[in-house]
Amino acid sequence: MSTNNNNNNAAPSGAADFRDVATAHTPFRAGPLALRIVIALVVVDFGWIVAANENFGWPVVAQYFFDPTVLSGLYVSLGLTVIAMILGVALGLVIAIARMSSDKLASSFASLFIWFFRGTPLLVQLIFWYNMSTLFPAISISLPFGPTLISWDTNSVITPMTAAIVGLALNEAAYMAEVIRGGLLSVDRGQTETAEAFGMTKARALRRIIIPQAMRSIVPPTGNQLISMIKATSIVSVIAMADLLYSVQSIYNRTFEIIPMLLVAVLWYLLITSVLNIGQGYIEAYYGRSDRRNGATPQLAAVTEEASH
Repeated sequence: MSTNNNNNNAAPSGAADFRDVATAHTPFRAGPLALRIVIALVVVDFGWIVAANENFGWPVVAQYFFDPTVLSGLYVSLGLTVIAMILGVALGLVIAIARMSSDKLASSFASLFIWFFRGTPLLVQLIFWYNMSTLFPAISISLPFGPTLISWDTNSVITPMTAAIVGLALNEAAYMAEVIRGGLLSVDRGQTETAEAFGMTKARALRRIIIPQAMRSIVPPTGNQLISMIKATSIVSVIAMADLLYSVQSIYNRTFEIIPMLLVAVLWYLLITSVLNIGQGYIEAYYGRSDRRNGATPQLAAVTEEASH
């Protein structure tokens, strides 16, 4: 009886061999596992070499990591980053809108601004602003071809802090203008047309409809710009600005512990950029939440709701 049942359940001759997928499993691949093991061994070995090398001066790094001079320079770098990014994003938005304007004068001025500040090195710009007094000993407000209303000494206005903020902000504005312009162009033109059809002004449509949708394309490169700005603040040390790099330089000029002090700056920069990377991930997830919704329906609903206000 059992022999007959086995014969009935057997696949007919020439038929495909069907197998139960419940018993299927991913085949073991030795190649990727061996590659992971090799990479892990190389990383661990390199880490051990660096940690055990006394020439790195890890006790000195630990000693000066929270030194008041280093922390003071860190606060200066962070402050410069925040101020320059805020000014750069605000001015970059204006430049981007002007660049996309149908007004030839505004578009030409924006293009010229971007061309100049992206085409010249940031270091040169900072030195130029710091030495502004050699070109203009005084900064004055006057009527065209008329008398001077008020005047200031340039050296009293263009301090190392002022030169650093102006140089970093203007340079950042040129890059952010292109980032924002690319984000605005990524939004379907139909969104603007739909908003205008509901009676919204161009300014309101830009502020409430276009820019929020463009943020998905603007946030990632803006995060990269923010991280670049953190590192770019190290350049202000050439104009005697007491940032993080300048602070560690002032210490190793006294102690001659060059490598350990540079490692202090490197570790702080890595720590800050790591935190910024995490924050950027959360912001990208926030603005990318609409990808989990249904296509254009929420967009049209957003325009309708906004137009009703």
